[in-house]
Amino acid sequence: MYALIETGGKQYRVEEGKAIYVEKLSAAEGETVTFEKVLLVGKEDGTSVGTPLIDGAKVTGKVDKQGKGKKVTVFKYKPKKNYKRKQGHRQPFTKVVIDKIEG
Repeated sequence: MYALIETGGKQYRVEEGKAIYVEKLSAAEGETVTFEKVLLVGKEDGTSVGTPLIDGAKVTGKVDKQGKGKKVTVFKYKPKKNYKRKQGHRQPFTKVVIDKIEG
């Protein structure tokens, strides 16, 4: 069984027992989170597709870790104008382990 969920402006394909890395959620490690925006649920007997969401479907998971991704260097440069700017960025993420898919 699998599902397509939407969170943080992105869509993710999830399965029970698997871990996903999503945009930062405001939940502490060990807390349970529920994703209510379920777009599709695939089962052995068929697939349910929402228009755009499936009513009554939800995916629950447990927050495993909060962290930051690898550093990305942002470098701006304009030739012959003595303009250089170097900046780094680390995108925060939340690791969620999927427990249950309902729908």
